[in-house]
Amino acid sequence: MNEILVTLRSETLALDALIQETLAQAESSVGQGSLDTMVFLGKRHQSFPTAVVKDPVLEPVDKLVWMVIMLAVRETGGNTTFPGYASIGKMANVSSRSTIARAIAILRATRWITLCARVRKANGRYRGNVYALHDEPLPLVDALHLDAGYMAFLDNAVGHGHARVRAVSQGVLDSIDEDIQAGQAVCAQPHPIERRMQSMVATAGKGPRRFFSFTENVVRRLRSDLTHNKTERSHHDQNSNSAEDRVRNLNAQKSNSGSCSSYINKTTTTQTGEPSKFEPTGKDNRPLVYPARLCDNHRQTAARYLSSLAHEQRQPVLDELEGRFRAEEKGMKPVYDELSFLHSLCELVKRGKFLPNLGVKVRNERRGRKKSDRKTASMTVPQRSRETDEQRRKRKAAGKTHIAKIRKRLGMRTPTRNQGVTGES
Repeated sequence: MNEILVTLRSETLALDALIQETLAQAESSVGQGSLDTMVFLGKRHQSFPTAVVKDPVLEPVDKLVWMVIMLAVRETGGNTTFPGYASIGKMANVSSRSTIARAIAILRATRWITLCARVRKANGRYRGNVYALHDEPLPLVDALHLDAGYMAFLDNAVGHGHARVRAVSQGVLDSIDEDIQAGQAVCAQPHPIERRMQSMVATAGKGPRRFFSFTENVVRRLRSDLTHNKTERSHHDQNSNSAEDRVRNLNAQKSNSGSCSSYINKTTTTQTGEPSKFEPTGKDNRPLVYPARLCDNHRQTAARYLSSLAHEQRQPVLDELEGRFRAEEKGMKPVYDELSFLHSLCELVKRGKFLPNLGVKVRNERRGRKKSDRKTASMTVPQRSRETDEQRRKRKAAGKTHIAKIRKRLGMRTPTRNQGVTGES
């Protein structure tokens, strides 16, 4: 018996002790219920949300990077240092830093990850970022609050160096625009159960459906692009293999024939586009004046709302919003959701029921400031003094003298009075 125990692994002996302890607890338990007991013989596993596994937009490497970051968070109780590229690459078996950076950019665009703040020293030197990881894509209104540069990030990501980041970021913006065109308040707080039910339907395998903030049309397009890119990569691999075969055959021919011809492999690079700048204008293409209370995220989202209106209707809506903000100082109920209020104003304009009220004073004040600025500018411009008759005679005499000197140097005859003098007026 002792010889058998010596050959057993220590893990097996520990497991046997656990089983014996479990049996003792079961036998000593009080009650008439069933004594059936189960012992888990494997290793502990981490659980992941099914939404991230079934996400129709994320690629496998994006999901894997999210899971690796989740493991780092869980191991330290939820508050930890964001794992570096080297750590993520080691755990995910991804050697390319650009691939990890691309995955993090896509996770931020799809709102699986939120960049909440940037950490700096007292002298302003950058030290790092504060990220938040979510078990489902964050609603837009929450992302705008937590991530002060989210909309600017999307606009810049449209010109990213990787095609997939460009496509996903553009898809997020297109989904926002599509919801706005459909008359929806994109910053209204959706019910969590409704959002999860939509995601379950979207991943049920019955064709592309709306997935959280992605509309059905955008999901279908991104899925189609993903399939197309995989096909292109497959063809590229096949072409690369056939090219390698041709090179080997060519090298074999060269070794046999002694030919000095060379095989030149040419590659092409893909040019990336510039970041999109979404800046709608007002009447006569004048730049819009936004309320100072709106942050950058809100301004860029408001611009997408205003783009659905005619040019001459945009500034009056912003003036009405500014007037509503000023009315709070006089006791009117505060506006807690600026973008939802802007959405209601835009809907009134579309239905033809918008009547400027609080914005009239704002508009008149702005026009008064412009007139005052123009008047001040005109007063600062130096006025040219009017020429007197004496000054005019002296100027003409000096001109005639100068012309006479030039004629003399050129050997030209001075014209008589009847012929006229050049420059006299």
